[in-house]
Amino acid sequence: MAELKFTKQELRQQQIRLTQLQRYLPTLQLRKALLQAEVLAARAQCDMIRASCQQQWDKLSRSAPLITLDPTIRLVDAARIATVSRGSENIAGVEVPTVKDVTFLFFDYDLYDTPPWLDNLIDEIRAFRTIDIKASIAEERIAILTRELKQVYIRVNLFEKVLIPRCLKNIKAIKIFLGDLQLAAVSQAKIAKMKILSKKVVEVAQ
Repeated sequence: MAELKFTKQELRQQQIRLTQLQRYLPTLQLRKALLQAEVLAARAQCDMIRASCQQQWDKLSRSAPLITLDPTIRLVDAARIATVSRGSENIAGVEVPTVKDVTFLFFDYDLYDTPPWLDNLIDEIRAFRTIDIKASIAEERIAILTRELKQVYIRVNLFEKVLIPRCLKNIKAIKIFLGDLQLAAVSQAKIAKMKILSKKVVEVAQ
């Protein structure tokens, strides 16, 4: 940090800096409030997706006996993901990911030589995988928003507890110093005037 100068120019610079800090602080505080709300919303959304994921898993669990009926069917292959198409959206000035689409690798099986429940089971497995991916992205969104919120929180604290108080302290110190200088100058001027008057009195007396 640069050494504080006790000059009128430094006083003006500190006052300008204080004005800038006080002008920008409300914007930071608003951003912090928005991010706090978005983090809460993202967590609520993630909880909903996770609940849906659990429901889908419970549904799959009830279908477990069907899976053992035909060990030749490799249902794990039906769940293999080909692509996850991701997008992004801007929330409170932060880019967070979204899920556009999830596609699966082609699962080849004989429609005439497999049980009738297989199609529905494959759909359920893929639905679970899709929801699980969406839950992971939702958690990623929370992490990004939380990280941004922490950064803004640090900046707000820096403004409120360090930068603005420091500016106010500097301004006060400079004003006191300049005031003391002015007082000293006035005192010196009075003393000089008294000396001149005293000298004149002596000269007249002679």
